[in-house]
Amino acid sequence: MSGPPSADDGLSPAELAQKYGLSVSGARVGLREYINQMWGRRHFIVAFSSAKLTAQYSQAKLGQVWQVATPLLNAAVYFFIFGLLLKSSRGMPNDMYIPFLVTGVFVFTFTQASAMAGVRAISGNLGLVRALHFPRASLPISFSLQQLQQLLFSMIVLVVVLLGFGHYPAFSWLLILPTLALQFVFNTGLSLIMARLGAKTPDLAQLLPFILRTWMYASGVMFPLARTLEHAGASKWISDAMLGNPAAVYMDLMRYALIDDYTAANLPPHVWALALGWAVLFGAGGFVYFWKAEEQYGRG
Repeated sequence: MSGPPSADDGLSPAELAQKYGLSVSGARVGLREYINQMWGRRHFIVAFSSAKLTAQYSQAKLGQVWQVATPLLNAAVYFFIFGLLLKSSRGMPNDMYIPFLVTGVFVFTFTQASAMAGVRAISGNLGLVRALHFPRASLPISFSLQQLQQLLFSMIVLVVVLLGFGHYPAFSWLLILPTLALQFVFNTGLSLIMARLGAKTPDLAQLLPFILRTWMYASGVMFPLARTLEHAGASKWISDAMLGNPAAVYMDLMRYALIDDYTAANLPPHVWALALGWAVLFGAGGFVYFWKAEEQYGRG
């Protein structure tokens, strides 16, 4: 004998869910609600970034010293190769070229490390993503904040280098604050973009170092980009594109703020508009781009 027919017979899954007040687990909320959730997790984001920063070199005997030693050693290697062997300073004296180089290395490393951390933000933390319910954007944002904290440690060494070569504090040093703020927003957006791409294509983490290395050489980290392009006879549109790329823009602004002889003539036209535009484009665009795939992270 079969039982009486159920009142739910013939209803589709969507109709059953609506009837019993069920919702999709991990469904994407609206953008405004998502931003509110992010604000509610602000203490987690700060604590997580600080914990990752502390743990980064916990196994090394020198510990947190490597936070500043790594970019400083990179700058020393680049100075030996590009400054001494290849003479890429384009007539720039050492008391200007060395601060120029160290500033470029530190500033570009900030962006480079944010992108590399972002591409693994989801794929490298699947256990956390699958175990807990929280806005996934918290992870790439916390990694960008970690890199900002690391840069602030590096800035102590940069100040020592500047003082050692006769570049003393001036009112222009106040420009560090808006420059770092705009670069942080840009880096965060870049990290969010890389996080979504890396979650879908984990192999991107293997390809990204080559892309970033190319970007570094195209941004004038080790040499004055404008002089090099002029010496090479590059066309105007190529020069404008390379000088206006975000890494070059933020490096130029930082060098202008810190180095006495790095005047406004070394800056590309409308440099502050470029810096703001890149920050808004990547910051807002990267956040929306990441949010649109919120329900896909950790699946499969």
